This record gives sequence, C-alpha cells and structure tokens, in this order.
Amino acid sequence: MKIVELEKILQEIDVPSNAYSILKGGLPNEQLCIVKEDNIWEVYYSERGRKSSIKKFYSEEEACIYFFNKIKKYARKEITDIEFKRLG
Repeated sequence: MKIVELEKILQEIDVPSNAYSILKGGLPNEQLCIVKEDNIWEVYYSERGRKSSIKKFYSEEEACIYFFNKIKKYARKEITDIEFKRLG
C-alpha cells in the first residue's frame, strides 16, 4: 500500500481527518502522523508538541500498513473484504 491508497481507504471507511496527519510533518495536537524524512518513513503520535510511540521504516508500504493498523480503530464505517484485500 502506498500513501495515495492509504488516503483513499481512510476516506472510504470514514476515519475522521482530524485523527491523523499524512506527509504534513510537524506536531499537530493529538494526531497519528506519517512522514518521510531522509528516505526514512516515520509513524508517530503527536500530542502537546511532542512525538511519542515513534516507529521508523525503510519502505513506504511497511509504514502505511503500520499506520493503517493503528488508525483503523477510528473508522466510522465497517472495513469490507474489498478494503481488507487491498491491504495485502
């Protein structure tokens, strides 16, 4: 899964956009973030101006799957078999 597909799936399953930040960087309040810096993908939770639970990945796909697995609990629509199969 790539960023473009991740964004599409998050919209399809209706994850609130204020729960996450994709490729924006910085320290948004109370959001799960995914960024790419110096060819390393980083997924972290941002709260009160601090990063926590930082995980680093060398591939976009691994970072996206990890990010999705963390954020899917906020989905307001059920994840269908179609979306699940697209996740690989």
